[in-house]
Amino acid sequence: MKRLPVLAVPVLLLLVSLSFFLFRPTTPPVLSSRQAFEPDRRLRVYVADLPRALNYGLLDSYWSLRAADSRIEASSDPDHPPPNDHSPYPENPLIKQYSAEYWLLASLRAAATAAVRVVTDWREADVVFVPFFATLSAEMELGWGTKGAFRKKDGNEDYRRQREVVDRVTSHPAWRRSGGRDHVFVMTDPVAMWHVRAEIAPAILLVVDFGGWYKVDSKSANRNSSQNKDRPTLLYFKGAKHRHRGGLVREKLWDLLGNEPDVIMEEGFPNATGREQSIKGMQTSEFCLHPAGDTPTSCRLFDAIASLCIPVIVSDEVELPYEGMIDYTEFSIFVSVRNAMRPKWLTSYLRNIPKQQKDEFRKNLARVQPIFEYNTSYSISRGSTSIDGAVSHIWKKIHQKLPMIQEAIIREKRKPDGASIPLRCHCT
Repeated sequence: MKRLPVLAVPVLLLLVSLSFFLFRPTTPPVLSSRQAFEPDRRLRVYVADLPRALNYGLLDSYWSLRAADSRIEASSDPDHPPPNDHSPYPENPLIKQYSAEYWLLASLRAAATAAVRVVTDWREADVVFVPFFATLSAEMELGWGTKGAFRKKDGNEDYRRQREVVDRVTSHPAWRRSGGRDHVFVMTDPVAMWHVRAEIAPAILLVVDFGGWYKVDSKSANRNSSQNKDRPTLLYFKGAKHRHRGGLVREKLWDLLGNEPDVIMEEGFPNATGREQSIKGMQTSEFCLHPAGDTPTSCRLFDAIASLCIPVIVSDEVELPYEGMIDYTEFSIFVSVRNAMRPKWLTSYLRNIPKQQKDEFRKNLARVQPIFEYNTSYSISRGSTSIDGAVSHIWKKIHQKLPMIQEAIIREKRKPDGASIPLRCHCT
């Protein structure tokens, strides 16, 4: 693969959120005494041995596709036909937000990594990273496979790849030692690893749903954080009205707020026109609505951060990236579903927030922007992780989980025969 350019790719939008950063229910691995948690050392990572066809080779296959993604208009697919100097990860608006799988693996192949140390012996590792581009695999099947075949196994290339990954990983001594409880799978799309999830349920499932649309210059924001004169809209939301599960809250909010003055609620779809409208809408709004979607959070939150639009989070079960490392109350508004459902309550509450507080929120948004951005100085052959951005923070968050992993395995070891201990959710 060609040498990658050095630029910042913001970590935001498009999908549903993991759109947040989530560890699914998991029980951890046995740690030897020499692997006891030491907060001052780097996370030790062993990279599972998988064929190139399951990661970078998938990208090669993607860029060799001649037709556009069947789910969007051909004019909205910037990757097909492939440009001569294409980006390292797809720009397709349905795929780009899932790029964490690429950047995390690239960081492990870099020459210098501040947050982690790659080890060649799995016995010395804290965690085992599984280098499968699970989301890209699923998206290629959805966009270029046989229509309606995704949930089937026969003739499904994504399932074939899933099966190969699971068979290879679970047959390794590292998996047998821990039952997979120390293995890290990156699954940024809700449909990633769809057919084999039950088999990898004990593992750490990393759902990072911010992947990169655009960035507002944080330095200019610091110079003039009072941007309300350029933000005539009080509250902005653009996205699908109808969702499932927790997304029902979104539909009710839509009905309550749709006719409010200086509030914009728009249907949207990730294409070139939708992207431009979303950028303009967020950058000209004081607050950006962040209701639950198909999952407790949404990538829209990270778009708001990039736009310096103060997030208004309406979700009683929200799970957020890096909690414990950053304080979201310094730049976000949290509203209970119960209060948000009261007619006129939300807009009245937002209008009464003092200008000084909004200015402070926006300064803090500018301050945290870099930790939601991936930096393309990570390359396959060399690179630096000196920039304390998204990749570094993700690895640091995994590192913070090690005491929980060690504690959980101790519980597992002293469990009497026949007893059942439920998996615990160590979410961030």
